[in-house]
Amino acid sequence: MKAMILKSFGGPESFELSDVPKPVPGAGQVLVRVHATSINPLDYQVRRGDYADLVPLPAITGHDVSGVVEEVGPGVTSFAPGDEVWYTPQIFDGPGSYAEYHVAAESIIGRKPKSLSHLEAASLTLVGGTVWEALTVRAALRVGESILIHGGAGGVGHVAIQVAKAIGARVFTTVREANFEFARRMGADVLIDYEKEDYVDAILRETDGHGVDVVFDTIGGDTLTRSPDVLAQLGRVVSIVDIAKPQNLVQAWGKNASYHFVFTRQNRGKLDELSALVERGQLRPHVGAVYSLADLALAHARLESPNNGLQGKIAIAVEPSLIP
Repeated sequence: MKAMILKSFGGPESFELSDVPKPVPGAGQVLVRVHATSINPLDYQVRRGDYADLVPLPAITGHDVSGVVEEVGPGVTSFAPGDEVWYTPQIFDGPGSYAEYHVAAESIIGRKPKSLSHLEAASLTLVGGTVWEALTVRAALRVGESILIHGGAGGVGHVAIQVAKAIGARVFTTVREANFEFARRMGADVLIDYEKEDYVDAILRETDGHGVDVVFDTIGGDTLTRSPDVLAQLGRVVSIVDIAKPQNLVQAWGKNASYHFVFTRQNRGKLDELSALVERGQLRPHVGAVYSLADLALAHARLESPNNGLQGKIAIAVEPSLIP
């Protein structure tokens, strides 16, 4: 099979398209023909060596799969050849999705929503699971509460807006003015152009000084330090960003705030919850660009570059017929 092999840590050119043996499913495993995958910040972080101790080289990386079951191993009862499935491979535990075939445990695989294409489904597995855990499990966002979502036009942010609205929250988000209409379509209630206005001032103005119940951090920087300035009492902050240096959180004490740091865990349950939202018309990932597997380096370079003009996710068409 064809696969993109990460030969060394570094820039996008570190990938090499190679022929490798097709994997064989063991007990409790499923062999999937990968139709599509996608690119996440985690993918370029792995590529450049941020988690070098956890990724033996050479490696097949990638963290999203949408495809069709080719073969099942002994003991598999939930799936059969021909089933359309989607999932996130176990992170830092075996080969990833930048290949024509992938083997995964039956327990982490879900049935692909029928209303999504493979490109759309592959753009939702990792970010969707992350958002679900962040907002429903860790932040416990409730009907009638308010949330500030940083980076609402991004791969994670645009999904978070939709999930928060499905829960019944009032959604504030930071985006460039050029992305206002996109964020509105996703369901955002209040749009803040972070290039023209300090989001703290905007939140306090829009909430009459009360603040928001939840802050969802997808951007890093000083967000953790500044979040107490926009939090209501007993507010919650959820971050999915690596913490490069210690943050001064003394102001969080006065708000009785709680902080949660999320590195998503793989299981079928989250995929089934996301599928229900998709089928009810409350969630749909936006594919902002599509590249072939052979052009994976170009996709990485685009996502990693600032001001890349993207809305939503970059999908990778592993099945050539899916390339626009």
